[in-house]
Amino acid sequence: MPDETCAASPDRQQDPTPVPDGLVLVSTPIGNLGDITPRAVEALRAADLVLCEDTRHSGRLLSALGIRARLQPLHEHNEDASIPGLLALLRQGKRIALVSDAGVPLVSDPGYRLVRAAIGEGLPVGAVPGANAAITALVLSGLPPLPFLVLGFPPPRQAARRASFEGLRAAERAGLKGTLIWHEAPHRLAATLADMVESFGARPAAVARELTKRFEEVRRGRLPELAAHYAAEAARGEITIVLGPAEEERTEEGLDEKLRQALATHSVKDAAALVAAATGLPRKLVYARALALGVL
Repeated sequence: MPDETCAASPDRQQDPTPVPDGLVLVSTPIGNLGDITPRAVEALRAADLVLCEDTRHSGRLLSALGIRARLQPLHEHNEDASIPGLLALLRQGKRIALVSDAGVPLVSDPGYRLVRAAIGEGLPVGAVPGANAAITALVLSGLPPLPFLVLGFPPPRQAARRASFEGLRAAERAGLKGTLIWHEAPHRLAATLADMVESFGARPAAVARELTKRFEEVRRGRLPELAAHYAAEAARGEITIVLGPAEEERTEEGLDEKLRQALATHSVKDAAALVAAATGLPRKLVYARALALGVL
């Protein structure tokens, strides 16, 4: 049965939607120029100023679309200093388009602080949706699409990366359930996958690269298989890693073993507290099992 909340009459679907005023977050293609939307083109044409990460990259995009626009760089190093002048333009009624090098602005890209500042002053902020590498990789992965968590890039240094992964494992033991998504640089892919094997084991995963481009590839398999493949064959292009959610575990046997070890040197209450903290399982559940083992 169709979802009535999403249904719309043909007339409503054909109604023209004007380009938002003020600051407009415009999504751009992640690789294939054909994925630009007509509304995104309209928004870029109507902009008094286009903010971008790299003026050369965005200049080529606008040139391919036949758009002449004033470009201004906005990146992590100049965003704070740029905000006062940009807010002044918005107060004058200027329309400013914000784009990233690819995909939806702000997602792993600059612009968040500017958006927060504009919202804080009550200035209009709108968006033109479009292509997104994380969502595209998710739906191509064959892994559960909901819920999911996009985590950006893992830390580049191994110690911090492993700590990040272990933090996620702890969150999963405490109840986090969902498919996990990262972007990664090709020269770090093999090392990142190897670290994932250490933290997440043989979970199902997918590595998507060059999405929507000529050499698009989505490789699916267990983490150890993917780690072995990319250790032997260097990857190229823009990469997204999708990791399936933690699989349901039969915890009773492992829980009993941990409790027996703890009960050998601790009271029932203390043993239950220690094991609950170590496993992330509810304390009441662990305590009940500890009581049962204590009388066996």
